Amino acid sequence: MTNRAGRRRARRLAIGSAVVLALAGMNGPWLYRFGTEQYHQYAINRPEYKAENGHWEIVDFPEEYRQNTIHAALLRTGKVLLIAGSGNNQDNFDAKRFDTRIWDPVKGTVKKVPTPKDLFCTGHTQLANGNLLIAGGTKRYEKLKGDVTKAGGLMIVHNENPDRPITLPAGTKFTGKENGKTFVSKDPVLVPRAEKKFDPATGKFLGNDPGLGRIYVEAAKSGAKYETGTEDNYRIQGLTGVDARNTYGIAQKLALDKKDFQGIRDAFEFDPVAEKYIKVDPMKEARWYPTLTTLSDGRILSLSGLDEIGQLVPGKNEVYDPDTKRWTYTKEVRQFPTYPAISLMQNGELFYSGANAGYGPDDVGRDPGIWDLDTNRFTKIPGMSDKDRLETAATVLLPPAQDEKYMVIGGGGVGESRKSSAKTRLVDLLADDPRFVDGPSLDKGTRYPQASILPDDTVLISGGSEDYRGRGDSNILEARIYDAKTDRMSRVADPLVGRNYHSGSILLPDGRVMFFGSDSLYADKANTKPGKFEQRIEIYTPPYLYRDARPSLSGGPKTIERGGSATFATQHASSVESARLIRPSASTHVTDVDQKSIALALKTTKDGITVTVPKNRNLVQSGWYMLFVTDDQGTPSEAQWVKVP
Repeated sequence: MTNRAGRRRARRLAIGSAVVLALAGMNGPWLYRFGTEQYHQYAINRPEYKAENGHWEIVDFPEEYRQNTIHAALLRTGKVLLIAGSGNNQDNFDAKRFDTRIWDPVKGTVKKVPTPKDLFCTGHTQLANGNLLIAGGTKRYEKLKGDVTKAGGLMIVHNENPDRPITLPAGTKFTGKENGKTFVSKDPVLVPRAEKKFDPATGKFLGNDPGLGRIYVEAAKSGAKYETGTEDNYRIQGLTGVDARNTYGIAQKLALDKKDFQGIRDAFEFDPVAEKYIKVDPMKEARWYPTLTTLSDGRILSLSGLDEIGQLVPGKNEVYDPDTKRWTYTKEVRQFPTYPAISLMQNGELFYSGANAGYGPDDVGRDPGIWDLDTNRFTKIPGMSDKDRLETAATVLLPPAQDEKYMVIGGGGVGESRKSSAKTRLVDLLADDPRFVDGPSLDKGTRYPQASILPDDTVLISGGSEDYRGRGDSNILEARIYDAKTDRMSRVADPLVGRNYHSGSILLPDGRVMFFGSDSLYADKANTKPGKFEQRIEIYTPPYLYRDARPSLSGGPKTIERGGSATFATQHASSVESARLIRPSASTHVTDVDQKSIALALKTTKDGITVTVPKNRNLVQSGWYMLFVTDDQGTPSEAQWVKVP
């Protein structure tokens, strides 16, 4: 019995071994991948690996709180505002489902916030009072050629009456003088009165310059036969007398071609304490994809965007006054592509890196340079490499901000071009003759790179894709830390999630960095399956947070004047080497003109530090900042919020 049982066990073992070997032969690649992945997970979670490369983790919200986050901003409460609006989803837009969330990264809680308008592709910036200004958004989604059933386009309404303006309601009909075709307005339009012109030398009356209004019109009926091919003068139905004689429309080609997104004028301040949107006066111009940037006096400049017709705003920029909650036009016009990366310099002028989000002519407003808003003088800066690949590039003011050195990272060709750049370009704006020079290159051409300033004076650069919106499975799962002091780029741990279009990153008060969004056009390498919006949040913990200890920061005032000093308690004060004020980010489309890190003068005592804020209001704009101190090992404290009035 014993020998027979032993033989049976041996036979079963032999058969089992043969089956395992056969399965291994059939599934060798899978077993190899499984083993490789298991080892990879082991390797990246070792303490020594994290201390050298940092670590990534995914934050997956409960299903009812997930959304297509397009915009994110760090609030002075330490929470993060996540704005989707309709989230680049036509069904959401049609159903008026507009979303906003507030995420608390400390408690891990998420809250829904009522969203008053479609803030998809809005503009935003931090205000001096701690609110977030949000302006613009989506009035209508784009329609591709083939989906357009009614011919339409821009109608310029002329008013030659110098005595009064005229308002035309939505539904106004325009009939062509030559073509006889009728088009209907989609919205009301106010047309200002004409201006009388006189000879400045003689005072002789020369005539009237008509007031002009812009309105989108569509054919009254569907079909190609209602398209027009040339300019025509249009009679406005329903007008009589003086109005009929003085008011008319002029339109160029009205066709069935692609219709771009259209913008809105609506503007809001988001109150981070009440956690709600507060409506303010609307902008003068409707804008979709605008940039908002803070001026030295605390007012906000609104630039570019697509208007209510779906055309690039024709250089009519405007300024928001937080005291009056009203907008006024700038004196002169200057046109830029959408989401231009424009920020305030220490001398009060504006720096434009050339980076943008793409809509607009390829030969207008594309050159980087320095812009004097008061005189409208624009001085081009030479030396930019891959100059034709600045769409979807990232721009960052390298720390500390006093050095006024910028880096422009990656980018792509105009529109849906397959071109992308692996270049980084550096420019020193304090030089006598600023000129771009190449910095260290990325491994691959990179559109949509995300970049965040860290408290230790380095910059985290991550993600992006080689091709437009990740086509061809081209997302880049790589991250680097750039050190401006040494001009060196170092690879760190790879992100877990690919991110391209509609993505961004935000430095958190604890020194970690959150990443959001991504909107791949396709889900497969062959470009046959539609992409899906990336709703997961990802957190990167830098190597400096895997050290044995970090400096502390406590006490001190909540407000520090420019040029003023303040004292804070900290353990091991003698090891503290630097102090930084970091302005909280407001990011979208890898554009974040708010973030900057300002060096503070530092004195240490036995159990505390005293910091002094620079006097220059162009460098230190009024508002809330995160105050970090960093020790001699490069480890930062958690931030303490302070206000500069």
